Amino acid sequence: MTALLAGCGPATAATGGAPPPARHAPLGAYAVGVRQLTVDPTGPRPLPVTIWYPAAGGPPGPTPATSDAPVAAGRFPVVIYSHGLRSLPELHAPLTTRWAAAGFVVAAPTYPRTNLRTPTFTRADVRNQPADGWRLIRHLVRLDARRADPLAGHLDVDRIAAAGHSAGGFTTAGMFTAGHSARLRSGIVIAGGGLAGSFAGPPAPLLFVHGGADPIVPESVGRAAYARTGGPAAFLSLPGQGHGEYLTPGRPGFAQVLATTIDFLRWTLYDDAAGLRRLPADAALPGVTTLITRLPD
Repeated sequence: MTALLAGCGPATAATGGAPPPARHAPLGAYAVGVRQLTVDPTGPRPLPVTIWYPAAGGPPGPTPATSDAPVAAGRFPVVIYSHGLRSLPELHAPLTTRWAAAGFVVAAPTYPRTNLRTPTFTRADVRNQPADGWRLIRHLVRLDARRADPLAGHLDVDRIAAAGHSAGGFTTAGMFTAGHSARLRSGIVIAGGGLAGSFAGPPAPLLFVHGGADPIVPESVGRAAYARTGGPAAFLSLPGQGHGEYLTPGRPGFAQVLATTIDFLRWTLYDDAAGLRRLPADAALPGVTTLITRLPD
């Protein structure tokens, strides 16, 4: 853990302007499409990316995601999702596809030196991953303006959240540093914590999710990060749970984690006040979850 924390430095991007006007949050669920692309395929650090998105046609709901399905009508906020050490984007599909069905484009990079299949695994490379996240954001901004791309005109690149699990949670925190673009409007840190220099720049709401008996990243690490945040924040704890079993459908707490994260994303990316009002009740299940919050009333 000490090596992971020491190895992660801040990443910066140019600060954006005034926030864009609000969009209406979707009223129902979408079918889900999925596609693959690679950012900087010929560069020194190629970044394969899996993108789940609201799709046109097909039954609404997260599974099965349809490869290269037509994109649903509309413009959708973006979530950058970061996997943990020795993991892959597809291992997080039970969560990310459900976010896509709820009306978000979820772009999940496969990090070069920390993914499950890399022959050059290096824990310290986590320090480079916040910059990878920003590289992906810049790529999506260009892609949205590229008329020939199927996602062009469908990405609300002024309304972006970052989220991630474990080392991906630390990666997420590392994107919220001084000078970060105002495009990045909120973050979700799952089984992770903060880094030196994190939670600076334009104020952004943050949601922390953590198992109370996590043996890999102790809950105290997440709570310390929550205490360091200066803006609106909430901490969803799952007492007695470990490093991420609550991210598996059917396991205790999954329904509460899913509902809470969707409420949070709807509030922060769609300006959906109803999502904020629902969040405390959706997070609550006596004996399974607890919630502390510094969110607006």
